[in-house]
Amino acid sequence: MGFAWEREERAAIARLLAAPPFAGAIDPLVDLRFDMRDVFPPSHWAVRGEAPAFDTPDEDVYLHGRNLALLSKAAIYMARHATSDAAGPPDVTRILLGPLAGNPFPDATLEFFDTMARALSLGLATPIAIEAPYRSLHKHDVIRRGIELGVPLELTLSCMQPEGGMHCGRCSKCRERRDAFREAGVEDPTQYRRAPIR
Repeated sequence: MGFAWEREERAAIARLLAAPPFAGAIDPLVDLRFDMRDVFPPSHWAVRGEAPAFDTPDEDVYLHGRNLALLSKAAIYMARHATSDAAGPPDVTRILLGPLAGNPFPDATLEFFDTMARALSLGLATPIAIEAPYRSLHKHDVIRRGIELGVPLELTLSCMQPEGGMHCGRCSKCRERRDAFREAGVEDPTQYRRAPIR
């Protein structure tokens, strides 16, 4: 989408999928691009790479239409690559997103996902389901689930200003991450460029 953290996100997912338990168990990812820099001005924090402050509420980091754009692009890709040929790739008809409990944004509601799935299915003449399996969980619940599944949480990323594989320690997503590890009762393995504000 052209946002400042995307290069770091791609590097983080590559590191994560190269590590156990994922190494060799996940099909190669498809890298879809959808540049939104013609919608968001160069002065926007997400384009500049200067996230709002550490203690800001979620509403301050809302990206208008982000899920709308991501879902549209993913569904178009799925429809173009759908096949019922047993020799080809399997049909892909589900999109999974990761919004958590308490997400306040209009494009993260079940009503939006259901409506969007119907519109995409109709518009692409391909059955598309949109699921948000963690929508009832909080970040600390996800951390506990990750530990149960053996996910190397130190390789995961939830920062709006990452650099060199490290979290900034000063954005609201770093604050949420630090707090979630505390609430989960688990030591935070995250490498922060600067220690999060106490």
